[in-house]
Amino acid sequence: MLKRSISPRRAPGGAGFEGCVKGPDIQRSVVGPPLSAAQDSEGRWTKAAEGFARKQGVAPDALAIVEEQGVARIVAHVSQKVPTQRQWSLILLPGLSWPSRFQGMRWGRSRHEFLRPVQWLVLMLGEQTLPLTLFGLSSSNESRGHRFHHNSAVQISSPDGYQEALRAAHVLCDADERRNLIAEQVSALAGTNESVALADDLLDEVAGLVEWPVALRGSFDERFLEVPAQALISAMKSHQKYFHLTDTTTGALLPAFVTVSNIESRSPSEVIAGNERVIRPRLSDAAFFFSNDKNTPLASRQERLGSVVFQHKLGTLLDKTHRIARSPLGCRTNGR
Repeated sequence: MLKRSISPRRAPGGAGFEGCVKGPDIQRSVVGPPLSAAQDSEGRWTKAAEGFARKQGVAPDALAIVEEQGVARIVAHVSQKVPTQRQWSLILLPGLSWPSRFQGMRWGRSRHEFLRPVQWLVLMLGEQTLPLTLFGLSSSNESRGHRFHHNSAVQISSPDGYQEALRAAHVLCDADERRNLIAEQVSALAGTNESVALADDLLDEVAGLVEWPVALRGSFDERFLEVPAQALISAMKSHQKYFHLTDTTTGALLPAFVTVSNIESRSPSEVIAGNERVIRPRLSDAAFFFSNDKNTPLASRQERLGSVVFQHKLGTLLDKTHRIARSPLGCRTNGR
């Protein structure tokens, strides 16, 4: 079964159909190894034949023998239970749900919602392409590759071959694989006495933004280091999805970052320069707001807390501030 894994252009997933009201069974014949490898000299099934039967979900005694291109081979006649076409939507649509924090959308004449307009639909059971119309599209066994590296059709032979077929088209379907690869690539770009902060939430987000991750290292002007590190980190992480670097000895923020591209560019230096150009105004904004905030001392903001109610019976935030300010003295007075 395919693991549910979201990427910018696809949302693959698998489903089990046990217990469903079924339509006509699909009958198919699966040809296995040559008879010479499937039976020993005494006519008993070998380990190869037993393994083939187990894989196809049939008993060894149910195996038959056919001749294909002059070679005797064993064959398994497999019966698959499938839902009727009317039930496919009821089965599939719950699996196409998304977290409530995301907004779905409608397009065209379809009444169904999804995160983005659906461009193609692959629906298969084993090697069979199952007919269904959903989101105004007819299902097929044809997906598409990477938008830039392989923007053409990709034939899917079966769900088991889905990931490898798309890997050849520059698409890593498994989000966990992308995540691990990103962590590996980003870490490799750290120099001597440098460390990259691999925040789990940022790794998860970036893994969902790319299908063929390529990590690149950029830098920014050292003058921005006069701004508190957390303000710079927030700008890089929240706005640009960059990973920041620190000095392993001092823990200080370094004037460098790692970004993850979705392509293997023939001019990576241009991609890096573009990211450096984009982050500059973000850091300039952080520097401006920090400088502007310093013009107003924190003590001058204290009286404004008197207009904010903390809790009806506990007064305002200013009252709370005074209580907190007095509490250390009270502890010392009581000898604690």
